[in-house]
Amino acid sequence: MARLSRYREHRFFRPVLLALGLFLAGALFTAGKAAAESMESKALVISADKATLIKEGKEIFARGCSSCHGLNAEGAGAAPSLIGVGSASVDFQVGTGRMPMADMSQQAVRKPPVYDEYETAALAEYVASLAPGPKALTNEEIAWERDGNAASGGTLFRNNCAMCHNLAGQGGALTQGKYAPTLMGVEPRHIYEAMITGPQAMPVFGDKVITPAEKLDIIKWIKEVESEPSLGGATLGRVGPVTEGLLAWTLGLGALIGVAVWLTSKAR
Repeated sequence: MARLSRYREHRFFRPVLLALGLFLAGALFTAGKAAAESMESKALVISADKATLIKEGKEIFARGCSSCHGLNAEGAGAAPSLIGVGSASVDFQVGTGRMPMADMSQQAVRKPPVYDEYETAALAEYVASLAPGPKALTNEEIAWERDGNAASGGTLFRNNCAMCHNLAGQGGALTQGKYAPTLMGVEPRHIYEAMITGPQAMPVFGDKVITPAEKLDIIKWIKEVESEPSLGGATLGRVGPVTEGLLAWTLGLGALIGVAVWLTSKAR
């Protein structure tokens, strides 16, 4: 208590305390504002009719997408046609922040989305109105927690996904400088949409290849792996025993060399 009292009497105590309070207030305000905007966007999506979404989606597309995908989404030199890709592809690409992107020659990476839920839904409805395609889903429509089977999902994942995404869904390297991204932290609807649309190097897993029920099994297994505790300490990315063993060998050998050098120097 005496030490705390001494700190309170320091001339920088009050300015630091004030700065900390302002920082915490700003962080809470930002988080609350983001949550409120997200809820507002979802409410707008639910209340909006399809015709309104298509109209607004067309305007958003003309402003932010037509320079690459063409005025009528017919495609251009920089980007492919979107006719027939369906709302699922748009919801995945835009909802995960992969689109829009500045350089179409590079692999699209997941990042904070540019458009909110309402704008993403409007874009998806507009593209879906051009031609039939896979339908976008909501997290509420995917009852993976209730209907999924993690044991079956693990088998399906190892047989169909692990060769690219790693046995633990952590992602992995592909050919020509590309890579399969990690599946940790991905929303269930985006996992489902990726399977039915096949973004970039990923193949399309149609319902005849992996049934809708099996897709829910895979999602449940991924979510269980995501929440699984690491009982052995640091996970090291869960990239497998070879890399983990190499790291342990390198550190262990380096430590032994360091001890040997230290003992030699002390002997002198």
